[in-house]
Amino acid sequence: MTVSDGEGGGRRGGQLRLDKWLWFARVVKSRTLAAGLVEDGKVRLNRERTTKPSQDVRVGDVLTIAVGPRIRVLEVAALGTRRGPASEAQGLYIDRSPPMRVAPPQAPSGERPSGAGRPTKRDRRHIDRLTEPD
Repeated sequence: MTVSDGEGGGRRGGQLRLDKWLWFARVVKSRTLAAGLVEDGKVRLNRERTTKPSQDVRVGDVLTIAVGPRIRVLEVAALGTRRGPASEAQGLYIDRSPPMRVAPPQAPSGERPSGAGRPTKRDRRHIDRLTEPD
């Protein structure tokens, strides 16, 4: 059995499977997760929703990916031949994502406004001192 030009490894004349490219570019940790992301409809290829992990990706395509609370917009700069180190993966795309909005700082979890919620042990001790008969 012989393999025709470029078909070994999923490459077919300047194109690569979408799930494989997402894995190569380290958008997700595994190819199974990449396929699940595509099947769930969280990936758009050139502004069109795709649900096929086998969809071909070419250099110049733009992917819009909903990963967790973040929307990533990635332009395919190269296809890649393997899942290499992170520095190599960053060369596969140009990040066109909008800047992340920074949430306003929240109070530390151990603090609360005075008088709000259930009294702490320290608060109860202060209350007991005030209410104890002398």
